[in-house]
Parts: sequence; structure tokens; C-alpha cells
Amino acid sequence: KTISKWERGLGCPDVSLLAALSNILGVNIEKILSGDLDLNEQDGGNVKNLKFYACQSCGNVITSTGETSISCCGRLLEPLLSKSENDEHEITVHEFEDDYFVSIMHEMSREHYISFVAYISFDRVMLIKLYPEQLAEVRFPKMYGGTLYIYCNRHGLWKCEKKKFG
Repeated sequence: KTISKWERGLGCPDVSLLAALSNILGVNIEKILSGDLDLNEQDGGNVKNLKFYACQSCGNVITSTGETSISCCGRLLEPLLSKSENDEHEITVHEFEDDYFVSIMHEMSREHYISFVAYISFDRVMLIKLYPEQLAEVRFPKMYGGTLYIYCNRHGLWKCEKKKFG
């Protein structure tokens, strides 16, 4: 009877039940309250539409190819919006054997550092996590037709110009 009332909009669950309902149903509490449990389009995700999310509290890096609601450390995360590189976030790419060697002239202290470098091609994503006090450099296999991104924990997501890749 109770659940039927909830489904018909004639009542709503007691607030003390929301956490248990969320766990049992495997649904976010906000979705329970809004009644919005629509499914995403099957296979609608495309690597070219990849979105990055970064938690400012713990440093987690999360990606999504479709519409989603992502939270970490109790906070809802917004997708990162990329900017073109600038003097403070200059990206250098060199070809070395069958690899790309990427270096970023950037501070790498505990307070200000490059958190990750990602290369996205039409069918794959290579994400390399960096940590404070290491060099801001990575090496990865050549994959043509892709886009390179770096994420600075203070200034956000930066996109490398395609002219730098062979």
C-alpha cells in the first residue's frame, strides 16, 4: 500500500528511509525524490564525447561518454570544460621512437600540480595519472587522430593543439 501511494504521487517516503531505499534500489537519493529514473540511450556513449570529472577533495578522476550524474566525497561533480593551452600551461610534444613524449612546464608541488594527462582517439582513451613532486612528463604510444588534455588542479582542463601531433 505504501509503495503504491509513493508511485501514484499521493505520498512520499519518510526521510529516514531514503538512505536504505537508495541502497536497496541502487538509485541515487536525488533521483528517488525527483522521480526521474529514465535510462540513457543504449550505446549512446561515444569516446569523442568523453567528459572528465575531477574531485577537488580527494583527487579522483572519473570519465563518462554519456549523460550521467557523478558525485565524489559527498559532492556532485560538474564535467570539466577545456581551455586552449597558454604560457602557464604550455605543452611540448616530441616524437621518440614509436611514442609521443609529452612534457609540461609546470609547477609540481603539493598545492599546485598537473593531476593527469589524457589522450583520446576515436576508439580509445589513455589516461596517465600524475602526482605532486614528480616531473610533469609522460610517454605513450603514437595514436593518430587524437586529442591531448592535461588537468591542472588549480586552473582546470587544458587542450593541446592538434598541430603538435604527427
